[in-house]
Amino acid sequence: MKKILIAAAVGILVAGQVAAQESPWLVRARAVKLSMANHDATALDLSVDDKTIPELDVSYFFNKNVAAELILTIPQQQQVSAGALGGANVGTFKHLPPTLLVQYHFTNFNGFKPYVGAGVNYTKISKTNLASGDYTLDDHSYGYALQVGVDVPLTKQVSFNFDLKKVNIQSTVYNSSGVSQGTLKLDPVLVGVGIGYRF
Repeated sequence: MKKILIAAAVGILVAGQVAAQESPWLVRARAVKLSMANHDATALDLSVDDKTIPELDVSYFFNKNVAAELILTIPQQQQVSAGALGGANVGTFKHLPPTLLVQYHFTNFNGFKPYVGAGVNYTKISKTNLASGDYTLDDHSYGYALQVGVDVPLTKQVSFNFDLKKVNIQSTVYNSSGVSQGTLKLDPVLVGVGIGYRF
């Protein structure tokens, strides 16, 4: 009886380890440098500042190669300046840009696991305060997202991650009368480093 109990306990431990190795869930935490392209089609020559932001993403692997990744952060406040006013700061806005990507992970490299991804971004824009209320922005943006990156395994569950994304974010600028002044394309490049944990 004792041998049977020991064998059962060993079997449960082995099954648990295999399940952990085969878990489809991967969570990463990254520090991301957000660099804006700032293509402004208005007469104001607007530009939005660059900043470093925290990022959390959750990936689900459908098989060893294909995964879906949801990228999240907290609302970010950005400073806006106007070249037409000598580069003066003209206000701020907040944005929340969740992104969903489908990825392909390459598994034929020893020591590292590169991947590519493509998907969609939805950015919620809020608390716009430009030129004391003389201008405002659309409250949302839809666009594409492209991604390349690599995971470097440190243990069976922990990995170092480097990630590069290009995201399409743009907004129409309106004056206080609601008349469009043109489009501000932010189109940021995001360079991130972080740690991943495979459950």
